[in-house]
Amino acid sequence: MLTTVLPFLCILPPLAYGVISLGCARSYFGRRRPAPGHTPPISILKPVKGMDAGSFDNFASFCRQEYPAPVQIIFACADAADPVIPVIGRLMAEFPAIDMDLVVDATLYGPNHKVSNLINAFPRAKHELLIVCDSDIRVSPDYLREVAAPFADQQVGLVTSLYRSPGVAGAATAVEAMGFTVEMIPNVMVAMKLEGLSFALGASMAVRREALESIGGFPALADYLADDYQLGNKVHKAGWRLELSDCFVESVMHREDLATVLSRQLRWSRTMRVSRPGGYLGSGITQSFPMACLALALSGLSGAGWGAVLLLYLVRAAVAMAFSRCYVKDGIFPRWLWLLPLRDFLAFATWALSFAGNRVRWRGNLFRLLPGGKIVELPKTFETRSNGATE
Repeated sequence: MLTTVLPFLCILPPLAYGVISLGCARSYFGRRRPAPGHTPPISILKPVKGMDAGSFDNFASFCRQEYPAPVQIIFACADAADPVIPVIGRLMAEFPAIDMDLVVDATLYGPNHKVSNLINAFPRAKHELLIVCDSDIRVSPDYLREVAAPFADQQVGLVTSLYRSPGVAGAATAVEAMGFTVEMIPNVMVAMKLEGLSFALGASMAVRREALESIGGFPALADYLADDYQLGNKVHKAGWRLELSDCFVESVMHREDLATVLSRQLRWSRTMRVSRPGGYLGSGITQSFPMACLALALSGLSGAGWGAVLLLYLVRAAVAMAFSRCYVKDGIFPRWLWLLPLRDFLAFATWALSFAGNRVRWRGNLFRLLPGGKIVELPKTFETRSNGATE
């Protein structure tokens, strides 16, 4: 009797979490949305390093906005020889009516080189509403209208956006992209329902200048790896309200191999572990793969164990399909649904490995993570001595 019941008790946490996340998503996406009407002038700060997939089209999407107020775009780069600079030059030539600027400055203010780029670009920003957006992000023509609208409320200090990756190329890229759909977005939905929004997502962050200055500006983020999480959390703690935009942005991905994808996933996992240690540790029981394995082990591989696993993955697949087709609308499922168990295995593997070290590689540099999320850049000689074992 016990071996029949135990497998189903094992799968209960991930099963319940999946259903709860779907309910939270239905509540959020099904709410009544006010029509966007607040359109203040905007300065977009875009730190860049190297080429991304479709760099020109990514940048150009910000130049094709249906937005009535002045928009300024400031690119910030540390190296005058960076291959992305000619792309920015072409962009300026093709969109001469857009107020665009390029800041090339290698000055560092901390180990987070992206934040140093932002600090170098900030003095050129003309407007009170600032947007920080990753270089691999592409947006729809209504993006600025949607992101600016919540700032009509003077208590709103920051607006962030969910992101998706439609049109993925290859199985390895699909494994990463489905993580947005079946992990990141469900987690955000549940977090918002339980505690409200207290963090930002780095793909797109719009912040009121006054709110940014209230936390010490961009220099307050220069020592952290997860500058997006820290920006949102610090603005939240300073007494401002955070909002989630209704407009998705798109993360445009290269075709990559699985090793590269897993290296990036491990960096994200270790970053989340030091940023939200309690919640991250507890998230282990909501993961499907380890709970399915536990159900099989406790049942002695009996029919009850396999029945529990089948039930879990039927529900898991249904929830994933609902998120993908109804809410995220990324087109990943059902085409890549067969990869869902592999995605769950890799998610658990990176979760477990995140506790096994504190080194991460980011944009070609090696860092050590410290408690609380701060980082220290490691010298190249350290990398040589470690024989390339960077993760």
